[in-house]
Amino acid sequence: MTNKTEEPRLPPGWDEARIQEVLEHYESQTDEEMLAEDEAAFEAPDTVVMPIPNELADEVEALIERWEQQG
Repeated sequence: MTNKTEEPRLPPGWDEARIQEVLEHYESQTDEEMLAEDEAAFEAPDTVVMPIPNELADEVEALIERWEQQG
């Protein structure tokens, strides 16, 4: 049995530098900044936030990915 170290799968356009940039952004936020970002997400006019059963999460994610690829 071999013990392979797998490279992490990243979204297109992402690399280690981008990961570090995102981590630094969120780790440096104040509580007020975090709250404002969360509230803005709920108020975005082109999206909706709704509970989705865990069992459907993968299917919903795949549906969104197909929709994004269609442009």
